[in-house]
Amino acid sequence: MRSFDVIILGAGAAGLMAAIEAGRRGRAVLVIEKSKKPAEKIRISGGGRCNFTNLHCAPANYLSDNPRFCVSALKRYTQQDFLARVEAAGIAWHEKTLGQLFCDGSSQQIIDLLLGDCAAAGVELMAETAVTRVERREARFQVATDKGDFDCESLVVATGGPSIPKMGATGFAYDLAEQFGLQVVPPRPALVPFTFDPLVLEQLKPLSGVSAEAVVSCGKVSFREALLFTHRGLSGPAILQISSYWRPGQEIVVDLLPGRDAFAELRQARGDKPKLELHNLLSEWLPRRLAAMICEEAGIDGRLADLSDKKLRQVGERLNRWRLKPGGTEGYRTAEVTAGGVDTDGISSKTFEAKSVPGLYFIGECLDVTGWLGGYNFQWAWSSGHAAGQAV
Repeated sequence: MRSFDVIILGAGAAGLMAAIEAGRRGRAVLVIEKSKKPAEKIRISGGGRCNFTNLHCAPANYLSDNPRFCVSALKRYTQQDFLARVEAAGIAWHEKTLGQLFCDGSSQQIIDLLLGDCAAAGVELMAETAVTRVERREARFQVATDKGDFDCESLVVATGGPSIPKMGATGFAYDLAEQFGLQVVPPRPALVPFTFDPLVLEQLKPLSGVSAEAVVSCGKVSFREALLFTHRGLSGPAILQISSYWRPGQEIVVDLLPGRDAFAELRQARGDKPKLELHNLLSEWLPRRLAAMICEEAGIDGRLADLSDKKLRQVGERLNRWRLKPGGTEGYRTAEVTAGGVDTDGISSKTFEAKSVPGLYFIGECLDVTGWLGGYNFQWAWSSGHAAGQAV
């Protein structure tokens, strides 16, 4: 059996970051990855350009049953710290929108940066290796794999959540946490499109491919970004963002004219252009197919001059406060991340070590910390991996 100071399960963003930091501190580090290649989720992220962080990262951009948990790690290793690494490696980048940073070239540049740093730090990486058993013997961990057995003083779990199963994602981390007596907040798909019951879907189907800027709300949370109608339901950044906050049975509210009072503008238009047909007016404000559907669904159309305040108020309500109840989501298959996960109450926010199991660490997406869309989850990987790498 080969011995290491540190074994890291999972060669994703968090695992590689922890490996680099531990290796630089002189620890003997082994990273075990079950896929053929490391960092597969990095490779496909951001349309192949890797949205590697966000300029606006702050604790408020993360969901958790314990909202304060992420504060320490995000403060100690910031988006500016990772950006400095990217620039030092000569990787050209650009800000796309809302603080989202992408490589000019490809996500492979970020992977090469991480693997290069691992090699320089003396980290050993084993891909295509399945872990079959993990046990604690006295003060060390024994890790059995299909390529031999290993032991270590510090074991770091960085295997992510079950989102995007075609990439090999599973709930392995949750099983391991429970094996060692830790609690798991029930996981659920997040940053995921909504699906609808057949009746609602029938109504939305003609709009497939149409997009519009909107404010989408659920409870007290709102996002103003693009919304996209699909043949399955609703997607687009605004929908993906709100999906992390949504629970089955809740309705969402869509404002198709953000920052505008639809009823007031409809009345104004009736005075200014009385002969204009309602659907033509709405087509000036929204994509034509969406405008037509609003008239059809409300059962209201015709010349503005012929429409009463009551009818205009109905249409205004539909434009500013369109209420929809999703039937569900597309699930882990298309979810960008997993919400829920290993309960942070049992984890040190400084070192990421399990409070009740010395030497056992959990980092990245497998924890109950979920970032917004737009580079926030990568920053959580870098920050949590960096923190654990300093401690193991």
